Amino acid sequence: MLSPSNAVVETSLPLGKPYRGKVRDCYRLRPGQFRPPASEPLDGAMLIVSTDRISAFDWVLPTPIPDKGKVLTAISTFWFDWLLRGPSPVAHHLITSDVDAMGLPADVDLDLLRGRTMLVKLAEVVPFECVVRGWLAGSGLAEYRKQGTVCGVRLPQGLSAGSRLPEPIFTPATKATSGHDENVSFDVMTQAIGGDLAATLREKSLDVFRRGAEYAAGRGIVVADTKFEWGLAKGRGAGPGALLLVDEVLTPDSSRFWPAGVETPGRVPDSFDKQFVRDWLERSGWDKQSPPPELPADVVAGTREKYLEACRLLTGRGI
Repeated sequence: MLSPSNAVVETSLPLGKPYRGKVRDCYRLRPGQFRPPASEPLDGAMLIVSTDRISAFDWVLPTPIPDKGKVLTAISTFWFDWLLRGPSPVAHHLITSDVDAMGLPADVDLDLLRGRTMLVKLAEVVPFECVVRGWLAGSGLAEYRKQGTVCGVRLPQGLSAGSRLPEPIFTPATKATSGHDENVSFDVMTQAIGGDLAATLREKSLDVFRRGAEYAAGRGIVVADTKFEWGLAKGRGAGPGALLLVDEVLTPDSSRFWPAGVETPGRVPDSFDKQFVRDWLERSGWDKQSPPPELPADVVAGTREKYLEACRLLTGRGI
């Protein structure tokens, strides 16, 4: 069994100073540092490395999950390709996840990056998480219990934890640079970015959710909710201003995955995602204000297996 010592926690590549998110290390590349598609010359690109860091309750935990970054990359790569080949192609930012095809400088350690890295087009990311909910759980459940709404969307009376919604709903959230994203109404989003763009994001997010959830259901996974990020393409050759699906897509980090066939109104099922870690932290007695505790070995192993199982079910292969 792999231990946390086998995990990739942080990268320091000879590509300039990275931007480090909770999970990803991102490097801005100049022409000459990467190989652009022959049909689409680009002024620059971004290298996104998914590490094995894991976050919960707005903290990056001290214990990584080995291979987690490879799972996120494999699943996102699968969805980007699947959505582009569908009947209504969805434009996205992925150029390639094959590190040997990226044309990176010779002093970059490709073995470190293999399986956990995406070369992507530059985009100006819309400053809202585009959340879609198909089932009642999480913060949406908490709001519904108080006032019968989720992000201002009125829902029928009588729903309980784990209930399927009459139809998926779009519930945006602000993108926090630190701390927790904040659920907001569609009107707040419209006032910030304009009605046309907000309406387009809602339409596209609901469409991708419905298509992805239908596919996942046929492979044993219920997508209870998820969040998408979209960006406007930047630079020569990338179709400046075009709307692109960016970051990650329908992964165990960005979604709430449940095993199909176990949904029971009144109970939120055990998940394929990092809810397993959140549940342990809730039981641990951690106050969520001080640095979080180390994860025990069985929680690390259990979390890793849940991520790997989601990958196998969705993509039909391992990492």
